[in-house]
Amino acid sequence: MDYKQATQYCLSKPEATLDYPFDATVPVFKVKGKMFGLLGQCGETGKELGPENAGYYFLNLKCDPEESFMIRDIFPEVLPAYHMSKKHWISIVLKESMPESEIIRLIDRSYGMVVKKLKKAERVQLELIHPPESLYR
Repeated sequence: MDYKQATQYCLSKPEATLDYPFDATVPVFKVKGKMFGLLGQCGETGKELGPENAGYYFLNLKCDPEESFMIRDIFPEVLPAYHMSKKHWISIVLKESMPESEIIRLIDRSYGMVVKKLKKAERVQLELIHPPESLYR
């Protein structure tokens, strides 16, 4: 999955919006004003996520703390989140070696975690418009 595909998939989630709260080069994906993803790019030196990731895009996603440890053991492309809570967020380096199906699963999980924490009225409104299975994968 590349930058464009990640952007398109994140925006395909029900009620997902795009925002640029940090600067014009860092898209942030939100649902009902709450962030579930952020796209960034490692610089030429890779200071953000290591020199082996220099120049690559990365996607920060919300992740269950226990799952994040397991997923980081399985995929070298998954790291503690750059510039975010290392306990609740992960960074996925968008390399060809990272399975697209796993990136999709992690985006779905991040989105679902955020939706579950919304106020009841906001969740109900989403559920009335969109089937619950599309919200809580």
